[in-house]
Amino acid sequence: MNENQENTNEEFTPLSELGEFGLIDKLTQDFPLRNASSIKGVGDDAAVIEMLDKQTVVTTDMLVEGVHFDLTYVPPQHLGYKAVVVNLSDIYAMNGRPTQITVSLAVSNRFSAEFIEKIYEGIRAACNIYEVDLVGGDTTSSYSGLIISITAIGQVDEKDIVYRKGAKATDLLVVSGDLGGAYMGLQLLEREKSVYEADRNMQPNLEGYEYVLQRQLKPEARKDVPEILAALEVKPTSMIDVSDGLSSEILHLCRQSGVGMRLHEDKIPIDPSVYKLCEEFNLTTTTVALSGGEDYELLFTIDLQDYEKIKGNPNFTVIGHVVDKEEGANLFTRDDQAIRLTAQGWDAMLRADE
Repeated sequence: MNENQENTNEEFTPLSELGEFGLIDKLTQDFPLRNASSIKGVGDDAAVIEMLDKQTVVTTDMLVEGVHFDLTYVPPQHLGYKAVVVNLSDIYAMNGRPTQITVSLAVSNRFSAEFIEKIYEGIRAACNIYEVDLVGGDTTSSYSGLIISITAIGQVDEKDIVYRKGAKATDLLVVSGDLGGAYMGLQLLEREKSVYEADRNMQPNLEGYEYVLQRQLKPEARKDVPEILAALEVKPTSMIDVSDGLSSEILHLCRQSGVGMRLHEDKIPIDPSVYKLCEEFNLTTTTVALSGGEDYELLFTIDLQDYEKIKGNPNFTVIGHVVDKEEGANLFTRDDQAIRLTAQGWDAMLRADE
């Protein structure tokens, strides 16, 4: 399990020694600009971005220690990486391409400059992989721990943008990848944390669970999905990323599009390692997929006529179809029983109040 400063024999630099501007300079010195739309990045009063022939897509997400992450088992590099990815996922869910991010941190004096640098190592890795530019941000003090807020900016041609609205009856419901892995990774980490806290001599037993751990600690945004769909000449009629659980995201699409949905339980894609862990924790894979969240797969609807174009593609699974609003949103079980879908996904506001 992690410790905030990891090796207590190592010397650390107090944040007060660098000051706000010194810290920002130290953290952002190795972030080159790679997008033509990034005219001016870090170092002035504001960034300058030029997007003349595109529509601009903007999203912001905040991660709060104790609500969204636990530094007992989340490495700082992974935290920085994930903080970027969860924002980029929203851009891809609009069928756009992310181009810039800004990063704001609120940190308490229990953290050293070296620890914050490790967070920025993860941010830098994400910027390199997803080809986005860090163009600004802020740092401030916090009395309650660590807060990371990231704003992502992207671009998309007006003709290509996809909203949550637009689904119509007879459209197919499609999801990328598989579901439930991130939630089971969290359950595993929480279990091992409990064991560790009961006996600090006990080492976590994480061998063989690499897939679900990566899904939780270092998820990837589905950068490839808009590219694959464009190559197949398929434009979704609606789209959303799976951050709060499949049931919540389906209900978002239904609400925005004014439709109902039929979801088929036997079609939900589940990785074998998730089946195995669900047996250990006495959980059903369907419940985990519906309510777990943080998978960051893309959930979208397509016109029925586009089915032949995606049929057999290993990146996608057709898991249901759109119906009239009056039918509502329902899960059809393996024995063909209809169960009304409810939004029971992970809710940060509820968790913060517990």
